[in-house]
Amino acid sequence: MRFWTTCPSFSTVYFLFVLFMASTIFHCHQRLALVPTPWASSGRVVLGPRDLPQGGMFTINSKGRLGNQMGEYATLYALAKVNGRPAFIPAQMHSMLAPIFRITLPVLHGSTASKIPWRNYHLNDWMEEEYRHIPGEYVRLTGYPCSWTFYHHLRDEILREFTLHDHVRQEAQKFLQALQAKWAWQATFVGVHVRRGDYVHVMPRVWKGVLADRGYLRQALDWFRARYRSPVFVVTSDDMAWCRQNINSSLRDVVFAGSGRQGSPAKDFALLTQCNHTIITVGTFGIWAAYLAGGDTVYLANFTLPDSPFHVIFKPQAAFLPEWVGIAANLGQARDNSP
Repeated sequence: MRFWTTCPSFSTVYFLFVLFMASTIFHCHQRLALVPTPWASSGRVVLGPRDLPQGGMFTINSKGRLGNQMGEYATLYALAKVNGRPAFIPAQMHSMLAPIFRITLPVLHGSTASKIPWRNYHLNDWMEEEYRHIPGEYVRLTGYPCSWTFYHHLRDEILREFTLHDHVRQEAQKFLQALQAKWAWQATFVGVHVRRGDYVHVMPRVWKGVLADRGYLRQALDWFRARYRSPVFVVTSDDMAWCRQNINSSLRDVVFAGSGRQGSPAKDFALLTQCNHTIITVGTFGIWAAYLAGGDTVYLANFTLPDSPFHVIFKPQAAFLPEWVGIAANLGQARDNSP
């Protein structure tokens, strides 16, 4: 009896080859996802339970946008240190912060984090004495902490953690140098951040408050004009159209970053930090930009009604540094909207 060997058709071979390549690419992608991006710090990524430190560790929830995650990172850094525990950040936080800053905390990959019996520990948005003695072995801090009261005693270390990558800083510096070239005298750059976005609806409807209006911005700009010979105001915002309509640029000392168009958050943030001083409205993005820039800061104060539920979760004295200058908001619109 003769046996005939049947060769697979070309289409079958091609299909198997494509399947093999797709499988290889998928598994390589899965492995690469465990490794920090090339611009990240040298902090290691925890790949499995065998790599976990003995005696427990701290991590934190990764929630919100850039300003929120910076607050969470700095709070984790400070509380882990005061409690004598190693700190690890979630992969999502690393993905948000590492492309911008030279952060050093190691990364806890999601597949490993999901296997750890965490004890959740909620934080208020200000430091409490009890946070110096947080119980538990594997602790996950929760909430939206973004208060200098957690980490200001470590300011130099926090500033190092949030050092911009060279290419990010250089792009911002290039923009400011181009502006300087337009003036014969040495300019004093004042970064202006105007937060609107979802707050346009959330602030009046939920928090019984107001956003910065043209009156506040006029006062804030005039505060710097009265104190510095040649201020140049560099405006960034998530609503540049509103800014162009409501910030008076007739004195030719106001520049709308990106030719007045909305820029990327990372570029706007870097630009603000490279200015000499800062004007902020509401939100953690502006607070962090001012904290990193140093210099003088003017902020919007008293922007909610006395009976606002916002006071339950927010303490102005814990959000704004004591040396910063507050200009009170006009609450007329909030009172009109209040039942």
